[in-house]
Parts: sequence; structure tokens; C-alpha cells
Amino acid sequence: MKPVSELLKRRDSAAWRTEPGVAVFDALQALARFEVGALMVMTQGQLVGMFSERDYTRKIALQGRNSREVKVSEIMTPNVLTVKPTATTRECMTLMSQKRIRHLPVVDGDKVIGLLSIRDLMDDIIADHEQTIEQLTTYIQS
Repeated sequence: MKPVSELLKRRDSAAWRTEPGVAVFDALQALARFEVGALMVMTQGQLVGMFSERDYTRKIALQGRNSREVKVSEIMTPNVLTVKPTATTRECMTLMSQKRIRHLPVVDGDKVIGLLSIRDLMDDIIADHEQTIEQLTTYIQS
């Protein structure tokens, strides 16, 4: 299994962020613009939380609150699990499965490197499996 730093080289997930004082509505627009399900909540370069579609659904929509009036800081998930760039895709998949989360920030010391989704990990695992199958097929046919 490769380190997750390899997955992050394929795209600029470090841009998927918002700030605590932003209105939830504006953060939802960012989700739509980036076509992602979560944003890292950052203050002065530091990760302070995560904002996700799940946060919006449970804490705004179902409670009848106004997304233009509520700030991200009021509904974000403050205690964020992170991994280092050296973590493997398998380690990340295990962590995400055990903690029932879909997004995982990658942090090197104090620096946020990017954000992984469970889809990123699944796509990579599937590609690895397809490559293994292709190699075994070639070996068997030789």
C-alpha cells in the first residue's frame, strides 16, 4: 500500500477549506463549487474543524435553522482526526471505517497537506486490485 501523500499529488484538496466565521450557506456554495462533501475549517492556517454535508443536514435543515444566518463555527465538527502523509491507504480506510467518517485531513506537523475522502481511498484500492488481477492474468497466460 502506498502512502496517502501519493494520492494527494493528483489534485489540490488543500484548497477545500472555509473559515469558522463564514455563513453556512456560503460554505455550502463552496461544497458545490468543489464538488465535495466536506471542507476543512481553518483559522490562520490551523485546522480547527470540519464542515460537512452531514453537519448541514443534521444541524441546519432538520432543525429548521437558516443557513444564511448560522456560522460554520456553530455547527462544524471541532475534534478532527488527522493522519500523516506517510499513513497508508489501508490505515486510513481502517480509521475511517472504525470512526464512521468520510473525510480525513492529512497533516504534516502543523501544516495541512490536503483532504482525503473515502472515495479517494476506494478508487486507489480498486486500481491496485485491478493492476494485481492484470498481472496475475498475464502471468497465468504466459
